[in-house]
Amino acid sequence: MAALCGVLAGALGLGVAELIAGLVPGAPSPVLSIGALLISLQPPNAKQFVVDLFGTADKAVLSVAVVIGALVLSAAIGLLARRSLVAGRVAFGGLGLFALLAAVLDPLFDPVLAMVTAAVAIAVSAWSLGWLLRLATPRSGQGAQMMDFERRRFLGAAVGVGAAAVTSGLIGRTLLNQRASAAAEVPPIPSAQATAAPLPAGAELAVDGITPLVVPNGSFYRIDTSLLTPRLDAASWSLSVSGMVDRPFTIDYEELLAMPLVEQYVTIACVSNKVGGDLVGNALWRGVRLRDVLDRAGVQAGATQVVGRSFDGWTAGFPTAWLDVAEREALVAVAMNGDPLPPEHGYPARLIVPGLFGYVSATKWLTNIELTTLEAFNGYWVPLGWAKEAPILTQSRIDVPGSGASLGAGEQPVAGVAWAPDRGVAKVEVQADEGEWAAAELSTPISDATWVQWVYRWDAPAGDHTLRVRATDGSGEVQTATVTEPAPDGARGYHTISVRVG
Repeated sequence: MAALCGVLAGALGLGVAELIAGLVPGAPSPVLSIGALLISLQPPNAKQFVVDLFGTADKAVLSVAVVIGALVLSAAIGLLARRSLVAGRVAFGGLGLFALLAAVLDPLFDPVLAMVTAAVAIAVSAWSLGWLLRLATPRSGQGAQMMDFERRRFLGAAVGVGAAAVTSGLIGRTLLNQRASAAAEVPPIPSAQATAAPLPAGAELAVDGITPLVVPNGSFYRIDTSLLTPRLDAASWSLSVSGMVDRPFTIDYEELLAMPLVEQYVTIACVSNKVGGDLVGNALWRGVRLRDVLDRAGVQAGATQVVGRSFDGWTAGFPTAWLDVAEREALVAVAMNGDPLPPEHGYPARLIVPGLFGYVSATKWLTNIELTTLEAFNGYWVPLGWAKEAPILTQSRIDVPGSGASLGAGEQPVAGVAWAPDRGVAKVEVQADEGEWAAAELSTPISDATWVQWVYRWDAPAGDHTLRVRATDGSGEVQTATVTEPAPDGARGYHTISVRVG
């Protein structure tokens, strides 16, 4: 009974805090702020473990885990309060202070509102704990049996508190999600001075089920450390360039949009992507050439690393030498597939660097670019066990048919995508069982910075079969058969599926 009282009191305090967060912009969600703190404290290799288990649902799972953890602690506080109500209330105060600390460390939330929210949540939990424990204690004294009317009174109160906790929490989270997804007033993005060429004939293959050549914004993968989509205000946003430069400067959004804009298709990928995974996508990006930004600052001769910083301090760094190749046109991107950059993909601005995994290059919600040396600084993921330099590997994937599919005998399309930014894809081959590798038909490439679609017309005989795919990039390097995990610098191996032909 005491443990149940603790759970109900903790749930009510948590639900009220979530409701305040949903009603008052800037007030913290304890679930989100504690989750963000846990992400910042994660041990090495935790990222890949979580992505392997939950994929892009990792944020939802973490939120549920935070709620469960809070309720377990609340149950323990209820047991403590059975012996000393003061001790139980102090314990709830400690839990609230921990949530306050997490909120203060999160730049999404206002510190004053965080203190108010924590105070209200602690007060609600402490009061309801005492009230529920009194109802759970028989009037005839500790250890006595509850009378039927006392039991009904307690159960009624417990159901009411539980309903209030769930309702307030759900309303708060719904309001938070609505605010995170609400369409904000976004200034129009000027047209590019250098537009991308129209897609060439044959750039897309007519195969049912194949991944689109250009992935729509709503379907584009998202992997980052932010539990709640940041919605930065373009009117107050600015980008600074600092470090080893001759002319440090800061520009606002309007000034950034006034610089010459260019468009290009670029395929980007997450280093956590398993062989055959979908944490990769191709889009049309519009933005300012990173070279133009760096030229304005005047990069000093000793600078060997470009570091991008997000609004919350998240960092990614890559060698300045990566930009020495003219075809690698890195962008401070402001638009995606013709629309202003969506908030979940980094609005107002992000970095897009062809050929590099996102964890070392693709800083979202960009607020600072620093020039430094490779030895002087490590980006966010490097101390957690990921490689400091991370070019995207040559990879390919089978989209059609799906693994385990049942097919009819005769000609069947085997199709998918292959990528090797910024080297391009020269050839894709398919192997059925242990037979010879056969060349697939490739779509017309947009550029070396993008993936291609491919299709192989397979004469499928009856029986169970294994299909594999491999790509050869523009430099002549063949995708390796050696299997590796994503850590520390990307997964390797052939995407392999099994099918049955009847």
